[in-house]
Amino acid sequence: MKHWKRILFTYFWLFLIGSIIGFLYEGLLELLKNGTWVNRQGLIYGPFSQVYGIGFIIIYWILHKIQKISHLFIIGTITGGCIEYILSLLQEYIFGTISWDYSNYLFNINGRTSLFHALCWGLLALLFVKFIFPILIKFCKLFENKIGYFITWILLILLIIDIFISIVASIRQDQRKHHILPKYPFEKFIDYYYPDERMNQIYNNKQYRYEK
Repeated sequence: MKHWKRILFTYFWLFLIGSIIGFLYEGLLELLKNGTWVNRQGLIYGPFSQVYGIGFIIIYWILHKIQKISHLFIIGTITGGCIEYILSLLQEYIFGTISWDYSNYLFNINGRTSLFHALCWGLLALLFVKFIFPILIKFCKLFENKIGYFITWILLILLIIDIFISIVASIRQDQRKHHILPKYPFEKFIDYYYPDERMNQIYNNKQYRYEK
């Protein structure tokens, strides 16, 4: 496999596995706190929390060659905090919603990230580089064959479709909130199959704290 293809191949699996781990982490956290499993999926279809998938890729890209534990933790803390802040800002700007609000935590930055959550990212980065990443590399090598490439491409296509539908449906929900009627058949299709009731059930933790 060519070098650039190997990198894209690795990034895809990092995103996919990171998104699933993030989904499970969020659900288990709610289960431990409140005794109830809460769905925290970030895409319409599948157990994915793409914030963690993106975080896994960025952390790998920045940290995978760093070996010193203190450096891993510090850089991971700063990187994770920046990831949360930027993604929260983008979600608000594009979709008119936010999915987390840390305003009640000490040392938070506009409620988008906090010292506590940034430190959690630092710990995750440390565990990821030292323990999870070597396992993932071995896992990826299992797919370095014709069947593995076929499975990867099928999953990639399905994931792209899932991301596209999730983005368009979220944008249309924000537009409906502002009384913007659908102009094209595809928008009518989205409004019919992904109404507010279904979107609110899937994204049960989103908030309209900020108005555009």
